[in-house]
Amino acid sequence: MSDKWQALRSHHAQVAGRSILGLFDDQGRAEAFTAGLNEMRLDYSKTNIDAVGKALLLELVERSGLAAKRAAMFSGVRINETEGRAVLHTALRAGVGDVITVDGVDVVPEVQATLARMSGFADDVRAGRFRGQGGAITDVINIGIGGSDLGPAMATLALAPYHDGPRVHYVSNVDGAHIADTLQGIDPATTLVIVASKTFTTIETMTNAQTARDWMAQSLADPAAQFVALSTSAEKTAAFGIAPERVFGFEDWVGGRYSLWGPIGMGVMLAVGPAHFRDFLAGAREMDRHFIAAPLAENLPVLLAAVGIWHNQICDYATRAVLPYEQRLSRLPAYLQQLEMESNGKSVAMDGSSLTVQSGPVVWGEPGTNGQHAFYQLIHQGTRVVPCEFMVAREGHELAHQHLLLMSNCLAQSEALMRGRSLAEATEIMAKKGLTGAELDRQARHRVFAGNRPSTTLVYPKLTPQVLGQIIALYEHRVFVEGVVLGINSYDQWGVELGKELALTLQPILVGREDMAGK
Repeated sequence: MSDKWQALRSHHAQVAGRSILGLFDDQGRAEAFTAGLNEMRLDYSKTNIDAVGKALLLELVERSGLAAKRAAMFSGVRINETEGRAVLHTALRAGVGDVITVDGVDVVPEVQATLARMSGFADDVRAGRFRGQGGAITDVINIGIGGSDLGPAMATLALAPYHDGPRVHYVSNVDGAHIADTLQGIDPATTLVIVASKTFTTIETMTNAQTARDWMAQSLADPAAQFVALSTSAEKTAAFGIAPERVFGFEDWVGGRYSLWGPIGMGVMLAVGPAHFRDFLAGAREMDRHFIAAPLAENLPVLLAAVGIWHNQICDYATRAVLPYEQRLSRLPAYLQQLEMESNGKSVAMDGSSLTVQSGPVVWGEPGTNGQHAFYQLIHQGTRVVPCEFMVAREGHELAHQHLLLMSNCLAQSEALMRGRSLAEATEIMAKKGLTGAELDRQARHRVFAGNRPSTTLVYPKLTPQVLGQIIALYEHRVFVEGVVLGINSYDQWGVELGKELALTLQPILVGREDMAGK
């Protein structure tokens, strides 16, 4: 363990027992521990990080070589060393005129050409120029899994106020119930099916795709005519019957969980239209530029990563709760589970040596206020400390009076986690109810809140396509920073392979047993 890690642990040992609330004796704390980009604000003042801790964390980040590794990522260097690939999901949202090279070739023109093809096709579907065999497309079924599902499904739901295209449905699980339930009540003659698989071999996706094709074939003469492929395998998509003009590919420098910004976002584009999709890309691009240019002490991805490192690797808090006070972000915690846990759930460093600190935390969460009536009990009074990451918009899309209630709940929860309730305060409350003696003491103890539980709050103006792009890019870059500090490769995922390999060997055995049972 380096001296920088040791310095942080030593500092934590000195301050671990103090009150977070007491840090607010400094009247300037809230401002000093808040950073922003335009109207977005990250408040991390309700943590036990003080000026010394912040300086140590930022020094750890700086000494990790972040600046050079960030420049390498954005410029197309093959930083995914175990797979020999560049990491350029940021190129999918690059602006016209940007230059990003891989092996000496500027990739931006091809990205822009693919985006234009996507936009043209989406416009044709939405305007009724591309039609099903029974009329204009009314429903779209996106079949994918992992990054080909979690990202677009999350974003489509998040942008519901902007939907003015066909209904978009998402199928991922190989459990037949998922696709069977989705197909109920949908007309195959006016349905477009998107098959999202880079290799066009993903077993779950291709199984569901074949089921959807069989379903269409029961009533349509040419079911493949209503299929779109998001894939790089021209041979396999052609064998499936999908015409080349309905195949949208992307390069191997786009990882699955980072692929929402390109063809994998086709379902989002069909729902909200190309203009809003471009706003979504613009928001992410804005966060990219902030991440590149902002000083570390004002850099949102760096600061969010620093808070995560403090809580997980220094304080040894094993989990992180993501709590959006925005119902339409209900799929964001699941999306971030994959983004963070598949990226930083590693045990070896880039050089193959074992990590000397913990890797990424367990990420989980649900929207507020639903979570308040479910797991907040454990967060407030359980024996394990769970750092919380609250999110809330200043303005909602509907019902302003309810949004005010939503905001007050969010702000109150972070305050309650920090303040808690002492035994003396609980005793006073119960005494007013007429309790005395041992019963007063017993009842009061059940109403004690330890408090001193950390949280951050991300406040944004309104959940627009642009703001959603900013939020997702913020978390993408946070994962990158944490990975750099840990010295790991955040862009491979060998941990998903072994179970898939074993499933392929077990399937014939199970099929054989089923055949024997049938005899």
